Amino acid sequence: MSIGLLGLLDDVAGLAKVAAASVDDVTGMAMKAGIKATGAVIDDAAVTPRYVQGFSADRELPIVFKIAKGSIKNKLLFLLPAALALGYFLPWAITPLLMIGGAYLCYEGAEKVYHVLFPHQAHEHETHLASVAVDPKTLEDEKVAGAIKTDFILSAEIMAIALAELPNESLLSQAVILVIVAFGITLAVYGVVGLLVKADDFGLALATHNVGLARSFGRGLVKSMPVVMAILSVVGTAAMIWVGGGIIVHGLEGFGLPGIGHFIHDWAEVAAHAVPNASAVVAWAVESAGYGLVGLAIGTALIPIASYVFSPALRALKRKRPVGPTPGRK
Repeated sequence: MSIGLLGLLDDVAGLAKVAAASVDDVTGMAMKAGIKATGAVIDDAAVTPRYVQGFSADRELPIVFKIAKGSIKNKLLFLLPAALALGYFLPWAITPLLMIGGAYLCYEGAEKVYHVLFPHQAHEHETHLASVAVDPKTLEDEKVAGAIKTDFILSAEIMAIALAELPNESLLSQAVILVIVAFGITLAVYGVVGLLVKADDFGLALATHNVGLARSFGRGLVKSMPVVMAILSVVGTAAMIWVGGGIIVHGLEGFGLPGIGHFIHDWAEVAAHAVPNASAVVAWAVESAGYGLVGLAIGTALIPIASYVFSPALRALKRKRPVGPTPGRK
């Protein structure tokens, strides 16, 4: 009896070791998949702070929390099931869907550039657009809706990159790893964003401190944060353009049209050879610039299409939508 009990305990210990190893494997694969998506994560973190600009300090963290909640909802309720289903049933559909998302990012970024360069024409363009927010009652609701919409595209890219790192895993393992990636990346991105948007308040608190060093640091922080936020706004806009352009270029390569991608890659190699001491950085910069130019061209081309094709179509659909109770019902 005691031998049987010892054998059972030995089996349980063995199973525990296997389970622990499995947890370690899943965690390791989740970290690997998350690291592969680092570029998109940085873009997400750079894009988000501009959505809280112009609001009072007491609304900044609630807005960030709303966006984070929408982001995790995007990832878990929509993108995770969609990614797993597409990967299993329609793997060929992932690339064109990502390219559509990339085109939207290009449009969003190009529209911001257009607004800076041609403010009057940009205002006229905005008057043609139908509202895409769901019944926005306040400016805050509209900003949050816009941020969640942009986050959806970036999150889709993150989840797709992560899924691409797990081709040989079972469906259950893929699901578990993607859940870990979704929570980890959301916490990382919006944790950093929360720190950024409250840094000026922290600096203000330090500026009132009696200690000279803390007071000087606080004043410096308060003075520097508007510049930091302005830089992040520019980086966020650039990120949308170059990420969107990169998605489209890589998508074209997947469809057997590698010309643009090869052209950008060749120029990046030429630039890298010209500066051997910083070849990796130079190659990345040239490649990103190439994707950015492609993205800016596509986004600029989409501005009149959005004004004169998509927006009138949306208005027509809204006019046809029945309003009030369905006939025959009380």
